[in-house]
Amino acid sequence: MSKKDIGWGPKEPYSERTHAQKYRADGESFSEAQARFAHELSDDANHFRALYNILLDMRFMGGGRTQAAIGAPRVVTAFNCFVSGTIEDSFDSIMARATEAGKTMRLGGGIGYDFSTLRPRGDNIVSLDSRSSGPISFMEIYNSLCNTISSAGHRRGAQMGVLRVDHPDIEEFIRVKQNEHKLRQFNISVGVTDEFIEAVKDDKQFDLRFNGRVYKTVSARRLWEEIMRSTWDWAEPGILLIDRINEYNNLWYCERIAATNPCGEQPLPPYGACLLGSFNLVKYITSNSDGTRSFNTEQFMADIPPVVRAMDNIHDVSTFPLDEQRVESSNKRRMGLGLTGVANAGEILGYTYGSPEFLEWFEQILGVFRDGCYDASVDLAKEKGAFPLYDADQYLQGKFIRTLPDRIRRRIRKHGIRNSHLLSIAPTGTISLSADNISSGIEPVFSHYYDRTIQTFDGEIVERVTDYAYREYGVIGKTAHECTADEHLNVLALAQKYVDSAVSKTINIDPTIDWEDFKNIYMRAWEMGCKGVTTFNPEGKRFGILNVPKEEEVAKACYIDPNTGQKECS
Repeated sequence: MSKKDIGWGPKEPYSERTHAQKYRADGESFSEAQARFAHELSDDANHFRALYNILLDMRFMGGGRTQAAIGAPRVVTAFNCFVSGTIEDSFDSIMARATEAGKTMRLGGGIGYDFSTLRPRGDNIVSLDSRSSGPISFMEIYNSLCNTISSAGHRRGAQMGVLRVDHPDIEEFIRVKQNEHKLRQFNISVGVTDEFIEAVKDDKQFDLRFNGRVYKTVSARRLWEEIMRSTWDWAEPGILLIDRINEYNNLWYCERIAATNPCGEQPLPPYGACLLGSFNLVKYITSNSDGTRSFNTEQFMADIPPVVRAMDNIHDVSTFPLDEQRVESSNKRRMGLGLTGVANAGEILGYTYGSPEFLEWFEQILGVFRDGCYDASVDLAKEKGAFPLYDADQYLQGKFIRTLPDRIRRRIRKHGIRNSHLLSIAPTGTISLSADNISSGIEPVFSHYYDRTIQTFDGEIVERVTDYAYREYGVIGKTAHECTADEHLNVLALAQKYVDSAVSKTINIDPTIDWEDFKNIYMRAWEMGCKGVTTFNPEGKRFGILNVPKEEEVAKACYIDPNTGQKECS
């Protein structure tokens, strides 16, 4: 650590090394990196000072792409999340979107695709007098491209592949990753519709169709059973509740969403782009003179406006891989601000993860967070104008917008709003590790300590990594495998209630859970208003990179690496 950084930045050696490798130029100190970020994104001297102070204390951390890109000499995008343009059902379009995907990943962006637009396997191609090989065969092209792009730098490519549940090739899609070699550069998710969920509940037949033609009729419950068996064994496919995503989209009046970014927390339209950043809740814990601890809500509220202002400015300074992405960004000015260190902060305050007390505290934090971000965006609109596609009458009819307090909706009506979307809970594995290994996003603690295998220029090294709350406060937090499915699900559903985009969270399950109870996790998630669900069975067939030390017997857990978009499990 540089002498310039005494008192600032990561304290743990592995955290300092991670931050330096991922987010800083050669020889750049932590404080210099924060000054670079604040200088590039500040509007004036007062804004610079406020933002710089927040960044130095790590109360807010930009997503990995923003930290690496803003003000840096390297030519990379500051946006983490993209979705491909629509893949039309033609060879030219398939290849054009692949080229665009290559350009996006080359500059560091993760990308999602909807493959439901491609005709099913075996369908007749009249112009060629031949048969279609189907969407999954074309996914192999994108998979190979991603693998090639990832070999050109330190950041692996990241992709999400989505297929609607009513596509004729859905059964093949469900099975495609039930191995260790197919589509390894993809996370995959099924776009599940309300129609399908209702058919499962009522034990009805369900049509698989394309372009209005029914290709096959299946038992909805049997298809659901196959999806469930695959996610039980292989942790994939995930479930995107695609109708819910569109129903609660703030821009319901001018876009249709069919896919998400690789981690699932950003549902985006064709060529959609979104940037990420997270408030670090452990930095708002105050130790009082009487030995108690409290959350500094006043400081949290004060930090939100300068962060929103700075992140909004990224739309105007970032490099974009494609002009279409720049247009989407400019017209909507999406951002995805989130929270991290949630489990650590709540448990330092004495609230066991997933308990009623924890949920009550977390809901208070979420309310302050949501309202603060929306108020800040309205203030920006007063000063700089609303996002170009803002339409007051239609925007205010949005289902999520109608959940905002009347006071904020009146302000939006009067002044407009700068950003179409503001909130997203992302996995924060690397930025949380670089912040002295705080708990990631809204996940429970993975382990109180573990051994991590690190790839360095000098070969592999194994180092002990300790949980922040355990190390700094002696708090033995409830680990991911100790939480019940209900506790995981309740935290997910509560967060989604206050988030306008989506929430990335893995529900780690007890492998002895009753099969019907396991399947009911997904039904309950739909009923509770979630937009997506991912579960992980520690006795399934996926393995990962973390090594649990012998002294601490910890069951396998699973998370999504925010830098790669890949599921990593141990």
